[in-house]
Amino acid sequence: MARLVVVIGPTGVGKTAHAITLAQQYGCPIVSADSRQIYRDLPIGTAAPTAQEQALVEHHMVGFLGLHDTYSAGQFARDCEKLLKQLFAQHDTVVLVGGSMMYVDALCNGLDEMPSVPDSIRQSVREQYQLWGMTWLQEQVQQFDPQYWEEVDQQNPQRLMHCLEICLASGQPYSAFRRKGKPNQSVQRSDFEIEYVRVERPREELYQRINQRVDMMMQNGLLQEAKAAFLQLNIPLDPAIELDYTTLPNSINTVGYKELLRYFRGEWTLEKAIEMIKQNSRHYAKRQMTWWRNKQ
Repeated sequence: MARLVVVIGPTGVGKTAHAITLAQQYGCPIVSADSRQIYRDLPIGTAAPTAQEQALVEHHMVGFLGLHDTYSAGQFARDCEKLLKQLFAQHDTVVLVGGSMMYVDALCNGLDEMPSVPDSIRQSVREQYQLWGMTWLQEQVQQFDPQYWEEVDQQNPQRLMHCLEICLASGQPYSAFRRKGKPNQSVQRSDFEIEYVRVERPREELYQRINQRVDMMMQNGLLQEAKAAFLQLNIPLDPAIELDYTTLPNSINTVGYKELLRYFRGEWTLEKAIEMIKQNSRHYAKRQMTWWRNKQ
């Protein structure tokens, strides 16, 4: 039976290098499961595989969208299912690699069936968020669903509001509706087998690697890449022009770009922005590890 080898682990741990080694060993292609590497204009800040790395092994699902495009875990799962059928016609094994937990989960365990949310609740949550701000929203999610709070991007208002809406509409924690796949086990499907490979490092070593990678990104032109993205998306850099950070396009609503946007708008110094990128990257790595641990 065909086999999908899923390489998982926190950001900065070395998944890309490990996946390339495995793909060379099996003589197979790599499919990316990264929700930011899909954008062609953000190769530096998303740590997308370089041209040299892609020359070593055939890669898929990298750099195929523009900054204005939207894409969901559901779309990824559907597109990846079609792609894997084509790849498995030529290869017994395919390597999937990426740290986007929802992408991996959607493909390997299926999409979650969520209860419907009345428009009145959705509108109420958004109005209260506009009134009380991010701290209120974070406290609400932490209160209603402490398990999801440990896994979610705690600075992403869209995901936090979605969680709160589900909690209020159903009277249950959002996490109760999420599937419980186990990435430390091999899962049998009718079309292919899934085998998980976890890449891990001691926490201090991982955090040091994250800090070094951010420094390398800055040296490689992350600042220029971010500014070009903001200009392409017509995001105002003039602090005199009001900006609602909750409405940022999905492509740049992520660690690295959000912090640099505050620098360009004069809210932070460059030094603070870089330090916050490192800090938020470490927090994201911690959430990834918590997510995989809760799936065991």
